[in-house]
Amino acid sequence: MKVVTTVKEVRDYVKQWKKNGETVGFVPTMGYLHEGHGSLITAARNNNDRVVVSIFVNPMQFGPTEDLESYPRDLEKDSKYCESLGADLIFHPEPSEMYHDDFSTYVDMSVLTEELCGLSRPVHFRGVCTVVNKLFNIVQPDRAYFGEKDAQQLAIIKHMVQDLNMDIEVIGCPIVREEDGLAKSSRNTYLSLEERKAALILSQTVELCKKLIADGETDADVVVSKMKENIEKEPLAKIDYVKAVNGLTMQQQKEIKAPMLIAMAVYIGKTRLIDNYILG
Repeated sequence: MKVVTTVKEVRDYVKQWKKNGETVGFVPTMGYLHEGHGSLITAARNNNDRVVVSIFVNPMQFGPTEDLESYPRDLEKDSKYCESLGADLIFHPEPSEMYHDDFSTYVDMSVLTEELCGLSRPVHFRGVCTVVNKLFNIVQPDRAYFGEKDAQQLAIIKHMVQDLNMDIEVIGCPIVREEDGLAKSSRNTYLSLEERKAALILSQTVELCKKLIADGETDADVVVSKMKENIEKEPLAKIDYVKAVNGLTMQQQKEIKAPMLIAMAVYIGKTRLIDNYILG
């Protein structure tokens, strides 16, 4: 496995692979990899001849008060993990390699980015769409893999690929959880022992959501209200949002019916965590 830092190096490898008739799977990440990322790399390994993983903490998707500088990083550990899973190439550029001094081209999307995380983090999805577009242009993958924990991001990227006629298959992979149910996240490392215990309120609330729907509840407002009540029982939790939206358009939905995304963002102390339930 190779670790490269320039666009030219990535393109040289990919051109040679494609010249040999090999397919390329791509897993874009911000590093500090865990088993959730591992499931994406494994899926890419199982379905492609070659696998590229990008590790790039994208400054464009962080707001001015967010955790860009403190976001966890460990390239050595990540490299060993990628190699153990069969990745062929890691692309680990500096910000200056991705955004030159007079950079001025952005990818904006309407509608899908205006709810959920897009509402509370207004610059976030402009940064995500721009960097993913750049990475797709650099790597030229046949398939790209994203986690369903970031369900809104997955829907946005699928829509972007459709709108811009990109010849890439975007594949979503299920949420990977800790043994006690907490969704795997690089930001879990921010949690103190007390906060780590309190963070279980997210997965417990997902289970409550599933039970309400399984028991026949069809009113989305009722489900959301009971989910909020459950989260508010945890003193360390502060709700950013809990919403039920159409799984394709991200617009709020009153009736429980597929395709549907019931998503939440909750602060545990100062750490913002997300979780969701996808129906259909």
